[in-house]
Amino acid sequence: MTHLNFIIAAYAVFVAVLGWDYLSTRLQIRRQLRAARLRAAREASRPGPGNKSATELIR
Repeated sequence: MTHLNFIIAAYAVFVAVLGWDYLSTRLQIRRQLRAARLRAAREASRPGPGNKSATELIR
């Protein structure tokens, strides 16, 4: 009696979990980078002492 089916299933589960871990990490990094870019754009568009408004940039 061989345990070939068990070994194949174990490797398949390992590869599936490894793939999911890679994919979910990539998606989380992408989400965080997008949030940081949006936050930076909001702060850059906010008038303040360090930020110039659009009309000041045109002049």
